[in-house]
Amino acid sequence: MSHIVPTGVRTSMRHAVTLSCEVVREHDFSLVGTRTLDVSSTGMLVATGRDVSIGDKLLVSFKAPSEVDLWFDVEATVRRVEHGRRPTDKWRAVGLEFDTLSSVARLILRGSLRRLPPPLPRRPRRGTVWRKKSLA
Repeated sequence: MSHIVPTGVRTSMRHAVTLSCEVVREHDFSLVGTRTLDVSSTGMLVATGRDVSIGDKLLVSFKAPSEVDLWFDVEATVRRVEHGRRPTDKWRAVGLEFDTLSSVARLILRGSLRRLPPPLPRRPRRGTVWRKKSLA
């Protein structure tokens, strides 16, 4: 069953956690990244030094952030690319959406992330700008 979510609304909470991981491009198996910047039950942000495009298919392997020795191997799609050009960007990174994480694995991952804090915002929140209009 699917549901419609407004654009810009997160469907799962991100958690600030740095994990070792291996992210490789599916078509040529070139290494894209080895460190997460944040993780959620639906995807992750990975630091990269490679050129990656939105829509690229990747293979991701990472260990759950818990005491249990549990590894996840999933296919993911690049949904966002941070080029590191903004003053608040400290690195180049790619936002990944997990494609093949089962419901059970997603619940296990959500449980292992539960006690970790959210990442700090790196720029002001976007919103409606209200301006006074002159009546003259």
